Amino acid sequence: MMAFGQMNESPGARFEIVSTGITLAEYLQSQFQDVLLFIDNVYRFVQAGAEISTLLGRVPSETGYQPTLASEVGNFHEKISSRMGSFITAIEAIYVPADDITDSAVVTILSYLDSILVLSREKVQLGLYPAIDPLASSCSNLDPLIVGERHFKISQEVLKTLTEFKQLERIASIIGIEELSKSDQILYKRAKKLQNFLTQPFFTAEVYTGRKGEYVPLADTLQG
Repeated sequence: MMAFGQMNESPGARFEIVSTGITLAEYLQSQFQDVLLFIDNVYRFVQAGAEISTLLGRVPSETGYQPTLASEVGNFHEKISSRMGSFITAIEAIYVPADDITDSAVVTILSYLDSILVLSREKVQLGLYPAIDPLASSCSNLDPLIVGERHFKISQEVLKTLTEFKQLERIASIIGIEELSKSDQILYKRAKKLQNFLTQPFFTAEVYTGRKGEYVPLADTLQG
């Protein structure tokens, strides 16, 4: 089932299309089916709400969005839940205005998500695919009780190295890599290798990278 609320339509139609989509998902759920719900994209729902708020003459919040932002986002996310043994799993695309991940609308939406994958424009420019920023991304399932102690420890070490690299990168861009201490140079080069290691030639990205897609088992990734 598909429901559309396109950008050339009225803000009312674009705002209510989310409720339509969730109602369809709830209907399938009531038939004891598990539902995979795609929403592309949620920011347009917020944008439509802001336009409606302006038309109604409401005073916007300090951030420029409608004063009812939190309740509007919360109302539809709370409907995405398990009932009667059936599940609704949502995958939501979020437009980030001006690449500002701290935008109040973006923050409000992200607060309801279990897993977040932040795509990086910088990594696209470097040709690193999938262009995911591991420092800005998160997953509630990254827990030693779920993924195992070894997997969890490796992920934390990788994040620590990439965080330190981010700080060194600013310094190196000013004074040069050669001026860093020996230990910092080792860390810098290790992080560069990690960045390349975390790339994978996806089948869906063949047209962008020119490289044939490959499947890499999780065990091989952890071993590497």
